[in-house]
Amino acid sequence: MHNSVLYCVGCGPGDPELLTLKAINIIKNADIIYTPTARENKPSVALSIVEKHISEETEVRQLIFPMIKDYEKLRESWKNNAKEITSSIRNGKRVVYLTVGDPSLYSTWIYIHKEIQNNHKDIEVEVVPGITSIFSFSAELKTPVGEGDEIIGIIPACYNLDRLKIAAECCDTLVFLKDGRYFNNVIDILMESSFPEDSDIFIAQDVSTDVESLQKRKLVDVAKNKNQNNDKYFSIMIAKKKK
Repeated sequence: MHNSVLYCVGCGPGDPELLTLKAINIIKNADIIYTPTARENKPSVALSIVEKHISEETEVRQLIFPMIKDYEKLRESWKNNAKEITSSIRNGKRVVYLTVGDPSLYSTWIYIHKEIQNNHKDIEVEVVPGITSIFSFSAELKTPVGEGDEIIGIIPACYNLDRLKIAAECCDTLVFLKDGRYFNNVIDILMESSFPEDSDIFIAQDVSTDVESLQKRKLVDVAKNKNQNNDKYFSIMIAKKKK
């Protein structure tokens, strides 16, 4: 590890054994580890995955990324967090930033990285990829996410249902991340789209943890039991169009 470099480590979906060797080596040699959380003293999932590899001499600090929609307040938190991280690096510390899954897929790291690129150009960055929940889930199911010439759509949130309608028409596989609030709307749109009724729906909660729950159902069966799905939370759902 070099002192002038910020290492962002993807911690994978939750199973500590899915950490890469590179991630473990970097974590073991860190002076300071920064871990994101939504509010103060809220346990960090990323930290729980890697904690057995953290040296007693390593300092762990939480960075708060508030779950709000006020863009100016979000920008302020990204700016302050990036300032703290880069200050530690300039003080000669070996610094690691943790994120669940892969840093490049809908992670807090993306906003920190942009701040560094724009306002801390003296800091070098190295990104260590991690396994995403999508591929961990696929491995558990023993079902491919994409094969042949299939088109895959990844949907982080269904605030815009019109965009989902378009994706449902042009994609063979749709991957939904953390979208339980819109579960019934999603099923309605899939039923009205070119997804046949016997398309497979795979639903998971707490992927790759001790309390993992996996389901495989047909689209039509899920649609018939929609009233039981209110406020349903899931880590991930994969819909595969039946050919």
